[in-house]
Amino acid sequence: MQDRNVTSVTGIVLAGGQGRRMGGVDKGLQPLEGRPMAQWAIERLAPQVETIVVNANQNLEAYAAFGYRVVSDAVGGFAGPLAGLHAGLQASRTAFAVTVPCDSPFLPTDLVARLHSALEANGADLAVAKTGDQPHPVFSLVRVGVLPHLEAFLQSGGRKIDAWYASLNVIEVSFDDQVGAFSNINTREELAGFDVQNTRDTQRK
Repeated sequence: MQDRNVTSVTGIVLAGGQGRRMGGVDKGLQPLEGRPMAQWAIERLAPQVETIVVNANQNLEAYAAFGYRVVSDAVGGFAGPLAGLHAGLQASRTAFAVTVPCDSPFLPTDLVARLHSALEANGADLAVAKTGDQPHPVFSLVRVGVLPHLEAFLQSGGRKIDAWYASLNVIEVSFDDQVGAFSNINTREELAGFDVQNTRDTQRK
């Protein structure tokens, strides 16, 4: 792990969506410079965590080929990132879990360390990354002990991530120094036009 003070974290790569904006294809498996997008996210996250699970609801064998456990939503109907978090938390054997989306190939390499530091300093349940005034709810670190609370929320019909966050003690963590790290790819056009080298260069500045 990058920061020896950050221990017992499971990384959850969220790849369980339907990819509607990309024409209904499995977004995490779409190639970016010859490698599936989910692989880029996994490689950025793996050095920061103890273990990784991938949340996917289709093409499970393809995701398993990355070498990590694959878990599907227990809540049916492609219910969104909270369902993916729920599945990941059920599989976690660590004190904390961090979520990242499969379509952000340059997520921060210090994401976990900074979220964990803020969470512990504030005694929060969940720490979420933000840039400017914009939180990024799928980039968050959470105490695994919130699982029963999340299960109750989902069982009551709750699906909106903002509504669930509002019921917790949440700390927002600024990443204004790495705005480009949260760039995500939602459409075929964005994928075709994504400038990998420029993004790398921007992050080095």
